[in-house]
Amino acid sequence: MSNHGGWIGVDFDGTLATYDGWHGPNHTGQPIPEMVERVKAFREDGIPVRIFTARVYNSGRSGAAAEVAHATAVIEQWCLEHIGEVLPVTCQKDFGMMRLYDDRCVQVETNTGKVLGRE
Repeated sequence: MSNHGGWIGVDFDGTLATYDGWHGPNHTGQPIPEMVERVKAFREDGIPVRIFTARVYNSGRSGAAAEVAHATAVIEQWCLEHIGEVLPVTCQKDFGMMRLYDDRCVQVETNTGKVLGRE
């Protein structure tokens, strides 16, 4: 796959790390081996990967920026330990995102509204 300057998003909870409910910002699940290996393969091929997670959404309320910084640091440490490098962490898509791996997504065919796979 050619990245043409793009990036791949990988959801954290339930996709890259196991998730059994919210236990606070310091709790991260165990790595999901198939996805960890997929991410490592993308990186070996030079494809940028970003962790895509609501954990780093900044609501704008008091203290939110500090919570985002803390959540980012926790995920970066998890990435270093299980992937071998720190990956960028975001909750925002942009036009450079080529693909998103997520346990909650329903894929829709471009420009048609047709649902692909299961709803």
